[in-house]
Amino acid sequence: MERLCSSWAPVRTLPYAMVDKRFLRWVLGLFGTGIQSYFTFLRFLLMLNLLTVLLTAGFVLLPLVWLRPPDPGPALNLTLQCPGDPQPVTADPSFHSRLWNVLTGRAFNNTYLFYGAYRAGPEGSSAYSIRLAYLLSPLACLLLCFCGTLRRMVKGLPQKLFLGQDYRSPLSAKVFSSWDFCIRGREAATIKQHEISNEFKLAQQQTRTQRACHLLSYLRVNFLIGLLVVGAISAIFWATKYSQDYKEETLFVLLQYLPPGVIALVNFLGPLLFVFLVQLESYPPNTEVNLILVWCVVLKLASLGMFSFSLGQTMLCLGRNKTSCESHGYNACDYQCWENSVAEELYKLSIFNFLLTVAFAFLVSLPRRMLVERFSGRFWTWLGREEFLVPTNVLDIVAGQTVIWMGLFYCPLLPLLHSVFIFLTFYIKKYTLLRNSRASLRRFRASSSTFFFQLVLILGLLLATVPLGYVVSSIHSSRGCGLFTNYSAPWQVVPELVALRLPPPGQQALHYLGSQAFSFPLLILLSLVLTVCVSQSQANARAIQGLRKQLVWQVQEKWHLVEDLSRLLPELGLGDSPGPQSPHSPSSRPRSFCPGFPCPGSPGTRSPKALRSPRPSPSHADPACRFRFPSSAEL
Repeated sequence: MERLCSSWAPVRTLPYAMVDKRFLRWVLGLFGTGIQSYFTFLRFLLMLNLLTVLLTAGFVLLPLVWLRPPDPGPALNLTLQCPGDPQPVTADPSFHSRLWNVLTGRAFNNTYLFYGAYRAGPEGSSAYSIRLAYLLSPLACLLLCFCGTLRRMVKGLPQKLFLGQDYRSPLSAKVFSSWDFCIRGREAATIKQHEISNEFKLAQQQTRTQRACHLLSYLRVNFLIGLLVVGAISAIFWATKYSQDYKEETLFVLLQYLPPGVIALVNFLGPLLFVFLVQLESYPPNTEVNLILVWCVVLKLASLGMFSFSLGQTMLCLGRNKTSCESHGYNACDYQCWENSVAEELYKLSIFNFLLTVAFAFLVSLPRRMLVERFSGRFWTWLGREEFLVPTNVLDIVAGQTVIWMGLFYCPLLPLLHSVFIFLTFYIKKYTLLRNSRASLRRFRASSSTFFFQLVLILGLLLATVPLGYVVSSIHSSRGCGLFTNYSAPWQVVPELVALRLPPPGQQALHYLGSQAFSFPLLILLSLVLTVCVSQSQANARAIQGLRKQLVWQVQEKWHLVEDLSRLLPELGLGDSPGPQSPHSPSSRPRSFCPGFPCPGSPGTRSPKALRSPRPSPSHADPACRFRFPSSAEL
C-alpha cells in the first residue's frame, strides 16, 4: 500500500507544481481564506481532470494503439426511408470553413477526441477487451472523482458542526442572565436596562400572525424565483430544439452556439433577478445570501439538466414518435452517429464557457477598471472596480466541470482540453483579482467555503452520472460508428464477456452476487456498519461533552487552590491584605469562561485606575501579585 501511494505521489503533486504556491500564501494574507479556497479548488479540479486523462490513456488509448485491432471495414450505409432527405453539401476547403469546423467540433469527428473514431474487432480476437475498458473507464473516473470530492468535503466540514452548540437562548436565560454585574456607573446601567428592554420587546413581537406573514413572504419570494427558473430552463429547451431542427440553415454557426449563448445569458441574468427579489423582503444578511446561493445552484444545474434532456428528446426521440426511432432506437435519419453529435454539443459548450471567461476578463473587467481609474465623479465612484465574488466564480467552474463529466463517454479526451482551460483560467482569475477587481465585502471562511464547493461539485457529479447510466444501460448505440455498433446497449458487452472469458465457477459467483440471496445478507451487514458508525459518533459526542466538563472542573479546582492559598498566607503572616474572595461569591465569580484570557472578576484583573497609577504601595498591591509558595522552613 505504501508503494502504491508513493507511486501516485508525482501525479498528486503535478497540479500543485503547475501553479504558484507563493501566490496562494499571498492571497491568504491579503484577501482571506475564502478567495484562497477558490484557487485551491481550481487546483483540485485540475488534479481530477489529469487523473481522468491518465486513466483513459492508460486503459483505452495505449492498448488501442498497441494491439492494433483489425479494421472492421467502413461504416454501415443505412438505407432509411427518411422524408425530405437533405442534399449533401460539398465541403469548402477555405480557412473560414476550417476555423468554424474547429469551433463547432466537426473537425474532430474522425479523431480520438470523439466516440466515433474508436473501433475494435469482434470479442475473442484479443485477450484485452477495448470495449470493456472504454465502458468502464468513465464509470471508474466518476467513482474516483466522487470519492475524492467526498473526502475533501468531509475534511472541510465547519468545526461548529462537531463542537458548536447552535441553539437559541430561551427567554428565561435572558431574564436571569442578561444583567452585567460588572457595571458600576449609573449611565452604563441605564443603557444596559434599555438594551434588555428592547430585547424583551423584540421577543414579544414575534407573534403567530407575524410569523405567518413572514412565512407567506418567504413562500412568495421562492415561488416567484421558481417561476423564473422554470422560464429559464424552458428557454434553454426551445433554444436547443430550434438549433437542432434548423442546423442546416445558412446561419449554421450562429444556430450552433445558440444553446450555449442562452445558457450563459440565463445564468447571468438569473442571479441579478434573484438578488432584486430577495432584497425586497429585507431578510437578514445570512438568510439573504444563503437563499440567493441555493437558487443560483438550482439554476446552474437545472439549465444543464434541461440541456441534456432536450438533446435526448431530439436525438434519442425521448417522448417522440418517429419512423427511424421505432426501428433503430434513435433518430437515425438525422443522426447516424448520435454519440458524435452529443460530443459536438458538449465540446461547443465547454469552448463557449472558456471563451466567455476570457472575454469577460479582458473586455469587461479590464475596461471597467481603466475607466474608473481615468475618470472621477459620483457615477465612477459608485461603479468602482468589479467585486470578486467567490460563489459566482465557483458555480461557473462547477458548471464547466459538470459538462466534462457528462461527456466522458462521448468525448473521452475532453478532460485533457478542460485541464488546459483550468490552467489558463487560474492565471486569468489571478490577473483579474490583482489588477481589475476588489475583494468582496462579505468574507467567507475556508471551512464553510470548501464544504459548499464540494457539495455543489457532488451535485454536478450526480447530475452527470444519471443520464450517462441511462444511456449506457438502455439506449441503442449507433449502427454507423463507434465500438458498440452490434449491441443493443453498451452494457450488453459485459454479459457477453462474462460468458466468453470467465469459467463456470466465476459466472456462478457473479450470478450469486446479483441475486436476492446475496442482497439480503449485504443489507444486514450494511445496517450493522451503519449502527456502529452512529454509535461511534454518539460516543465521540459524549466524549466531547466529558472533556468540556473536565475543563470546567479543572478551572474550579484552580479556584479552590487559590482560595486555600489565600487563607493560608495570612495565617503565616506573609501579607496584611486578605486574599481574593471565594469564587462562589458574586463579586469574584467570572461572568463567562474565557480560556487564555483574564475573566471579569478573576484574581489578577486590574482596573483602569490601577493601570494609570504609578507603582502601588505594598499595602495597596493586588493580592494576586503577592502570592508565593512558602518554603519548607516556613512551614
